Amino acid sequence: MADGTIKQINPLSGTEVWTIQGRANRPLEVAIPDPVPVAAEAAGQHCAFCSGRYLETPPEKARIVRGDDGSWQTLLSVPASKLFDTVAEFRRIPNLFEILSLEYWQANYGYTIPSQVLNRRDAYLTEDEGWEHVLAIVRTKLRASGFTNDEIDALDERTLISFADAFFASGHDVIVSRRHYAEGATSSADLASSGSLSFEEHRHYISMTAETMRDLYRKYPDAKYVAAFQNWLRPAGASFDHLHKQLVTIDERGVQAEREVAKVERDPEIYNRLAVDYAIAHRLVIAENNHAIAFAGFGHRFPTLEIYSKSAANFPWKHHPDAIAAMSDLIHACHVATGPRIASNEEWHYRPPDVETKMPWRVMLKWRVSTLAGFEGGTKINVNTIDPFTLAARALQRLEDNRDQIAPTIAIGPECRSERGALTYTEEK
Repeated sequence: MADGTIKQINPLSGTEVWTIQGRANRPLEVAIPDPVPVAAEAAGQHCAFCSGRYLETPPEKARIVRGDDGSWQTLLSVPASKLFDTVAEFRRIPNLFEILSLEYWQANYGYTIPSQVLNRRDAYLTEDEGWEHVLAIVRTKLRASGFTNDEIDALDERTLISFADAFFASGHDVIVSRRHYAEGATSSADLASSGSLSFEEHRHYISMTAETMRDLYRKYPDAKYVAAFQNWLRPAGASFDHLHKQLVTIDERGVQAEREVAKVERDPEIYNRLAVDYAIAHRLVIAENNHAIAFAGFGHRFPTLEIYSKSAANFPWKHHPDAIAAMSDLIHACHVATGPRIASNEEWHYRPPDVETKMPWRVMLKWRVSTLAGFEGGTKINVNTIDPFTLAARALQRLEDNRDQIAPTIAIGPECRSERGALTYTEEK
């Protein structure tokens, strides 16, 4: 508009967004209330996700550890007696309060727990340490669900253990990173974010997320979609200020996926034509490598960095390891560009497995720097305080200032090839 207001329509969701001049002059970073010095002796004890408190979460399904020689290894179903024998760089654990419970799947779909899951449960409970661990977690969950201590104490151990099946057959898992605070942290404000991981560490974080997604589809044959996301800091919905992703198995594709499927069926090249190519035309590309491209998005309620895979594979777990690593590197770079004190949501989007429509794997990193209010609710017009051009400029400056933190294979800004039609998702076999 003549006064500088920028009006946008998202080509995939139809969301209408206005960026009004002068409204962006507000702080973006989340203020950490009353930061205190970090005590070295408290390392690994800051929250229930920390490495010294493994017994405060349900039995883990897998962990990634690093050897003294620098090698990485995945350990499956570590027994309770061995939990502290290694330090997990990343852990896959059930969410204690899942969005869709095991009972939901059993009652509505006749879900049967797979035999290998039952075998893992029985093996874990055979150990005294495993039995006591599970009892403790069941009691914790019951108390949080409103049971009194007297009511819990009235139940025998066998009854309590019967509540534990969801810990082993959960369709809602969490991928937890090791660190609570960044390396060298001096205060409680120095939280360890995705951008504070090395790009090598971040690759394992992303790979474990993709592998968990594949496993959940295998374990839940009635699943229509597995939603993968990361909430960073409390304004973005995080319950813990400890880095983690969540994967939720659901029985619907979701409104966003339904809308996109309908649009892509009419225009199969929409992601090239109205997303990546449009971003290239308006110089919004911020970073690129051989397998992925990142740009400042448009038509989003919040400032959003978008990362698209160029791979022909539509599903994250079907990508070649090099392509997963490349996506991880750009996601990591976008977190570096965001910084650790901006609340954000990382959302994964991909083709629902039960449709034939070809759709690329892409990740949205949304900066939660504003609050939706009555204007947005009443008009469905969203006021985004940062326009795509300003977002691109900010992200580029951060990448240039922190180039030593991102993968060396990444091109940024003017270095990017930015070739139109680079997405090959329609070629998936």
